[in-house]
Amino acid sequence: MTDEGVRLADELMTVNAAMRRVVRRRLREDVPSRLRPAQVELMVVVGRNPGISVAAAARELRLADNSVSTLVNQLLTAGMLRRETDPGDRRAVRLELTPAAQRHIADWRDRRARMVGARMADLSDEDRAAIGAALPALRRLVAGLQTEPEARGHE
Repeated sequence: MTDEGVRLADELMTVNAAMRRVVRRRLREDVPSRLRPAQVELMVVVGRNPGISVAAAARELRLADNSVSTLVNQLLTAGMLRRETDPGDRRAVRLELTPAAQRHIADWRDRRARMVGARMADLSDEDRAAIGAALPALRRLVAGLQTEPEARGHE
């Protein structure tokens, strides 16, 4: 990798982390939530993958199974998750969002999109076009990062 590639990667990660922090902080200021970011991330994963197992959710989040089990128990207590027995394996459980969690995630996404969208409206047409044009490449970058460790493990 070139020095320019390293610099660009560092800048991308710095900007991304800063944007996530600012948006998360502003969303909490607007509507304080009793949920922590890790709990919301797990809810998003379960929402995208209804019936996911704890182990599969842990893999997707790149967290230890016991860490995700702790989050699951917290979200069960908060009424945000349901745990269903897997009909194919009575020892396994599948996770489902409750209606309250579905509303929470939808509201969170809507508020996030409106907040960022309002700031994007202040940008020039060229800046908005550049962001839009970068999204496919960023999605490919994320996909490559998600599969990289597994690919290296098979070399």
